[in-house]
Amino acid sequence: MSEPDHSGAPGALWLPEPRFRPAAGAVLLLHGGRADSLAPPPALNLPGLRMRAFARALREDPRHADVLIGFVRYRTRGWNGERADPVTDTRRALAELDDLAGPLPVVLLGHSMGARAALRAADDPRVRGVVALAPWCPPGEPVGHLAGRTVIALHDEADRITSATDTWAYLRRADAAGARVRGIRMPGGRHTMIRHARHWHSLATRCTAEVLGPASPPGVPAPGRAWNAGPLDASLF
Repeated sequence: MSEPDHSGAPGALWLPEPRFRPAAGAVLLLHGGRADSLAPPPALNLPGLRMRAFARALREDPRHADVLIGFVRYRTRGWNGERADPVTDTRRALAELDDLAGPLPVVLLGHSMGARAALRAADDPRVRGVVALAPWCPPGEPVGHLAGRTVIALHDEADRITSATDTWAYLRRADAAGARVRGIRMPGGRHTMIRHARHWHSLATRCTAEVLGPASPPGVPAPGRAWNAGPLDASLF
């Protein structure tokens, strides 16, 4: 199943299963893309499809029973230098969510370019924190706006598309800037997160629940509490 047609789409927020009862929070998912491309995402968008599995894991988890699960829709496939197009799209999606559901605490769950956009947009007062999957964190990426936010990054050090070394360095700088950070070294999956996919899904779900902060229901273990720029091994969680 492909994502909705982005051409002429009226908004940046897509809620596949909108809920009309009050929500306690929201998780917005941001897929990967390219460094440079002004073309719109295609109808069959593989990075977007990859994040569908994470959304499914969130919806099936009882800790997210009263949480809205949505996607940020991009106007272009690329980051595009100083334009940082997906950051603008994320800010639009946050504003649309506010119009739809009122002020909610939000966690941004992003992969690759989407993780970079999520981290940039975390200065929005609605954003409680970011869970970054194999994020694109080039040297010099700003961190000062992350003070008071929670940032959890999952990265396989065998990733050859984005650098786990850059991710750990980013977390150390974010920690020094006043963010609460955790780096998690994943045992496999590289950049696509296909291998060990269930581990990526379950750990990302636990992390979003921890950042959002709802109480764990009976029978559901609380997420790990270790905070460290690390990285720490995924087996500890």
